[in-house]
Amino acid sequence: MPSQTNEQALEATIEKKLTGSCLEELKSENTSLINEPRDLYRSGNGYYIGHASDFNTKYAIDEVRFWHFLETTQKEELAKLQKQNDWKLKILDRLDRMIKKYGVLKLLRKGLEVDDAHFTLFYVLPLASSSQSVKDNFDNNEFSVTRQVRYSLSNPREEIDMVLFINGLPFSTMELKNHWTGQNAKVHGQNQYKFKRDIAQPLLNFGRCVVHFAVDTDEVYMTTKLDGAGTFFLPFNLGHNHGKGNTPNPFGHKTSYLWDEVLTRESVANIIQHFVRFDGSEKDGLGKRNLFFPRYHQMNVVRRIIADASKKGVGQNYLIQHSAGSGKSNSITWAAYQLIETYPESDTIPGSKGISNPLFDSVIVVTDRRLLDKQLRENIKEFSEVKNIVAPAYSSKELKESLESGKRIIITTIQKFPFIVDGIADLSDKRFAIIIDEAHSSQSGAVADNMNRTISSNSSEEDEEDPQDKILEIMRSRKMSKNASYLAFTATPKNNTLEKFGVLQEDGSFKPFHLYSMKQAIEEGFILDVLANYTTYKSYYEIEKSIEDNPLFDTAKAQKKLRAYVERDKQTIAIKAEIMFDHFISTIVN
Repeated sequence: MPSQTNEQALEATIEKKLTGSCLEELKSENTSLINEPRDLYRSGNGYYIGHASDFNTKYAIDEVRFWHFLETTQKEELAKLQKQNDWKLKILDRLDRMIKKYGVLKLLRKGLEVDDAHFTLFYVLPLASSSQSVKDNFDNNEFSVTRQVRYSLSNPREEIDMVLFINGLPFSTMELKNHWTGQNAKVHGQNQYKFKRDIAQPLLNFGRCVVHFAVDTDEVYMTTKLDGAGTFFLPFNLGHNHGKGNTPNPFGHKTSYLWDEVLTRESVANIIQHFVRFDGSEKDGLGKRNLFFPRYHQMNVVRRIIADASKKGVGQNYLIQHSAGSGKSNSITWAAYQLIETYPESDTIPGSKGISNPLFDSVIVVTDRRLLDKQLRENIKEFSEVKNIVAPAYSSKELKESLESGKRIIITTIQKFPFIVDGIADLSDKRFAIIIDEAHSSQSGAVADNMNRTISSNSSEEDEEDPQDKILEIMRSRKMSKNASYLAFTATPKNNTLEKFGVLQEDGSFKPFHLYSMKQAIEEGFILDVLANYTTYKSYYEIEKSIEDNPLFDTAKAQKKLRAYVERDKQTIAIKAEIMFDHFISTIVN
């Protein structure tokens, strides 16, 4: 069947990249590497070739990899249970109960308790300063990829195209499609998950796998929860020309970044340790929680920030231009958490206190969204063993105490920005990363008014200066300390913001450090294109001079103030609302 052959060709491509070879090649060579013991072969991106016959459908694990990992790394713990006749069954039953209750993510992070034995199910990615034993432990992790996995207890012939395992535990499933056969990931791959896969089977239960990918040669889509027809997929694409999709790849498939970059051992380990998280409380039950997996641009921006800070040190400025619909709140929380665990590449870069000490003493998140405060707390709690490392500081006193006591993550309001700039200058022995959430910069009303009054005592209530301008004015009016890096997250940077935070290009222009454009957000369906359907109305107004030849009269300034007055007038707003409402009722509703 040609469609099957083409899909299998994509499977073989991924398998070969992750393992360094593929099963067909091993079979053709009659090598013993495809036979027992299956622990001899690993190269490429560090994956073993899994075998469909090793998959335990009831417990949804690769038993060969699972037991081999435990026997290789934790013989002493296994010995505590091996005196019992049914010791393997006991471990598997306990594993199954814990995954059903908490999800596989908790077990990968916290391990498994069985009687008096404790099993580590995943060894974390080491830091540059980590001991050799930590590095050796990570190398002992057994990542594997298995094709054509028969996952169903009720229908033994049902197969998933590909499953990725970590030490025998499933991390990801993949359904692969190929444009050569007239099928694609967006329609056929997603529909296969929605309508042709039995989500009652253990492998596809919520929380059993971290992520499910629908993949073809051009695009990738992902979901963390299979829910039949209600399954919601997110794009996991790089973007092309600031829009949707992926950039053409002269050396292979457009989606090769998935196996070349995202699914490497180090990348998957980083995702498990620092990105994937459940919301809510464990008391809520698994079914009531949501599992968050980063979209590509979210993962990429955080990794680029961390890599750049590790290389260049403290005192850098970053502009992250992420449109509405980008998941900016999660990007900020992931960045904040990982910045407090960022280590310098060398002792010589600015702000370095040695490669074994974090680069930043504290991360300050400047925002006016209390929702972000809640997200930060929940996110950090998932990752960190240290309690109470997130401190809200909504008064000057709280901010001062948090700065001086060295709280790791401080959340404060935009109104306190002048105090932050002055405060960190007094703490010259400490290093800070300041994340400015400018989601409010396009808003009007109380926040903008308060900020206008608070930040600049010279402003009148009539002035409608953008908060971006206010922040830049504060940074210009004060001597900026070199013990801080500034990261500005905004959807619509002004030219001055680009010049202050952006990256200088050869032609003298400035670009953001990272971009997820409005065009891409619109094309991917996260925001509506407000310019797609609109009707323009002309406004007319005029102003008379009280004195005809008044030398103080500034026409441009007067027109600006007049326009602001007219557009804020209650009568103007009422007329506009009436026009829009009449149009909506007559044209849309009726």
